[in-house]
Amino acid sequence: MISRKAKYAINALVYLAKKPDREPITISQIAESEHIPQKFLEGILLDLKKAGILMSKKGQGGGYYLHKEPSAINILEVMRLFDGPIALLPCVSHLLYEKCEECKDEASCGIRSVFTEVRMQTVEMLRGATLEEIINRETKLSRKRAKQN
Repeated sequence: MISRKAKYAINALVYLAKKPDREPITISQIAESEHIPQKFLEGILLDLKKAGILMSKKGQGGGYYLHKEPSAINILEVMRLFDGPIALLPCVSHLLYEKCEECKDEASCGIRSVFTEVRMQTVEMLRGATLEEIINRETKLSRKRAKQN
C-alpha cells in the first residue's frame, strides 16, 4: 500500500496538471480542492519542489506549478520520492539492495525470482503512469459513466 503522503502528492500533482494555463496555485486552493490537510501538504509540495517536479512563485499571485509537462512526470518518480524503493524484498531492490539473511543461494532462489519479476513489472507500469495518462483515464471513465447514466 502506498503512503498517505505519496497519495496526497499524486492528488496534488494531478490537480496542478489539470490547470491548462500553468499559473501558480496556492497551497490553500490545492488543499481545499483535494481535501488534504494544508500543513501536511506544505511539506509535500516542498519535497516535490526540491525534487524538481514543481516550481514556486512567491508573493502576490504566487503558488506552485508543474516544472515539467504532465507527460514527463510519472508515478514511479513520486512513489520513490515518498515511499522509497519499489521492491517488496530487500534482495530485489535496485537502489537499496540487501541480501536476505535466510537465503542460501540467491541465484537459484525461486522467491527472489518471483519478486524480481513483480518489481520489474511494477516499475514499468508506474513509469508509464504519467500525470497525462491519469487525466486521460479519468476523462475516459467519466465519459463511460455518463453514457451509462
